[in-house]
Amino acid sequence: MRCVIVGYGRVGIRTAQILGSEGHEVCVVDEDPRKVERAREAGFAVIEGDGARPGVLEAADLDTADALGGLTGDPDVNYEACAIGKEHGCRVVLRIEEDYEEETYQYYAGAVDEIIYPERLGAAGAKTALLGGDFNVLADLTEKLSAATIRIPEGSPAIGERVVGLDIPESTRIYAHGRANEPMEIPLPRTVVEAGDEIALIGDPGAVAAVRERLSGADAAA
Repeated sequence: MRCVIVGYGRVGIRTAQILGSEGHEVCVVDEDPRKVERAREAGFAVIEGDGARPGVLEAADLDTADALGGLTGDPDVNYEACAIGKEHGCRVVLRIEEDYEEETYQYYAGAVDEIIYPERLGAAGAKTALLGGDFNVLADLTEKLSAATIRIPEGSPAIGERVVGLDIPESTRIYAHGRANEPMEIPLPRTVVEAGDEIALIGDPGAVAAVRERLSGADAAA
């Protein structure tokens, strides 16, 4: 895949490193000359400029990109970058820094494919460590595997099926399910998939992408 990373701070750096180590092509966009130089030294293609400006992102050749991540510390910049990426057919992921009120969260969520909140994940790791668990095991796994949350659209072949009975590759595992706008939890054996549900899974990157297409109904439409 070809991925454009807007923002080469702590989240962007680590994301670019992991994508690069897995053989994906990465292009970094940042307006800070120091971060631009750091990205070049790391071997990434770099565009210097404001990632919220269409002209800057067009220099990243978005028509050939598969995905764009708005990973700066400014959610408005991330939102604008994702909106531009969406216009070019990219899968878009937006980073936020804090828990927002539901109305604000939905404003961002409605325009992107995924929202990430690194601080929440960090807090989960701290809690696990404080209670005696080994969060590094999950960190090691997620560097080799992909985790994704998939929203089930109207028309998905999964609607009406039990979550535990979904036809997915052996290399992937469903670990959580939630109704629209409700917290996710481990699915019970009789839980049936409805439109608007979210399903979280982890597995081999290629298999995760295939499951996403299958659950969205893309296979049937092809």
